[in-house]
Amino acid sequence: MGGISIWQVLIVLGIVILLFGTSKLRNVGSDLGSALKGFKKAIKEDDQDQSKDAEFESIEKQEQNTESVEPKQASAESTKQASKD
Repeated sequence: MGGISIWQVLIVLGIVILLFGTSKLRNVGSDLGSALKGFKKAIKEDDQDQSKDAEFESIEKQEQNTESVEPKQASAESTKQASKD
């Protein structure tokens, strides 16, 4: 009583085919298919861009860490040389 049966769906589908015709429905179907394909492609490209951004950020952090370590080592060496003099 509350659900839609298969017969109701078939009747609605038949009415839609009679109103619009099969050629227009075919065009609508192909348009929807190409839109979905473009959407999936855009999502895939966005995921790839995000992974590249994350990879770039991790490389950038590693470079910052090595840069911060190098001056500490240089200052430690200069204090050693100063204490020797």
